Amino acid sequence: MSTLKVAIVGLGGICKSAHIPGWKSAKEIEFVAICDINPQKFGAVLGMLPGSPRTYIDYKEMIDKEKPDIVDICTPNYLHSEIAVYALNAGCNVLCEKPDAVSVQAVMAMAEAEKKSGKHLMVIRNNRWHFSSQELKKRIMSGEFGEIYAGRCGWIRSRGIPGKGGWFTTKAQSGGGPLIDLGVHMIDLAVYLMGNPKAVAVSGATYSKFADNTDSSNSVHSAFGEAKADGIYDVEDLAMGYIKFDNGASLQIEFSWASNIPRETNFVELRGTKKGAYWDHCTYAVYDGSRPKKWKILCDRARQLSRNGRSHTNNICHFVDVVRGVAEPDYKIEQGINMIKILMAIYESAETGKEVRLD
Repeated sequence: MSTLKVAIVGLGGICKSAHIPGWKSAKEIEFVAICDINPQKFGAVLGMLPGSPRTYIDYKEMIDKEKPDIVDICTPNYLHSEIAVYALNAGCNVLCEKPDAVSVQAVMAMAEAEKKSGKHLMVIRNNRWHFSSQELKKRIMSGEFGEIYAGRCGWIRSRGIPGKGGWFTTKAQSGGGPLIDLGVHMIDLAVYLMGNPKAVAVSGATYSKFADNTDSSNSVHSAFGEAKADGIYDVEDLAMGYIKFDNGASLQIEFSWASNIPRETNFVELRGTKKGAYWDHCTYAVYDGSRPKKWKILCDRARQLSRNGRSHTNNICHFVDVVRGVAEPDYKIEQGINMIKILMAIYESAETGKEVRLD
């Protein structure tokens, strides 16, 4: 088994908390370089990595000099497509943190670059890789739930605005608020469990009510990004909507960074003709008209049954298997295109007040 050379671009919170642990669990990996426009981040990351990766502030220079097998992108959203296209054109495989891109045009450029390069592009879909998600998917695919015809999903926080005033809340850099930040997670998981139907129409509404609220953080997720007291806040903090699919199924959605609710929760609820299900990270419950049956996947069991139990790690190790040619990709860029079309159409619907049809 040959060693794969990995280079990382973007050394913020998601890189340190999720990507580096994931890569360290993969086999036959060598960290050859790291890159960030802020050199002050190098020290902490180098302390987490084996070997002696070289440091860069220019991702193009890094890719051209190091010629890595894999480029891992953990930057602000608006750079995902730009860096992915450059890396693919340079002959690198690419793993990218979600969302895929901040526009349909940008994600289409990624798809074209992947096609021309013959390399692999995968955007993180880590919630598919919880052990509970994998188990529930198997049961749905077996026909146990019958036709999945409707569902709800959401990720709603009481107070959890990430990096308020920084790139997360600056639309030009993030593409939007909780819809593009959190919605990509739960919409993807719901659609994945439903069998990947194609969205044909959406309607939505967005609200921005916490820009001036100083009590905007009681969630660990608010630590992501770098807050700026005098920064920009031009995105939504709540998005709600409705998606219709080509097979007649439908999905209600709700995502917030801040709302006056009891606690943070994220979930996927599915309605089938035989059974229904409610997913919540390491737990899912099954309903069939009798007393609910609940399966709780404990951390120790998850570690034994799915590598080390962390969803990012499982996603990254799967990508390595895909690059090595021993696994079929669980994610394909067509799914990313459909996702960005859904998100952009919901934003359009929120602006116009009308349902938006997708081609």
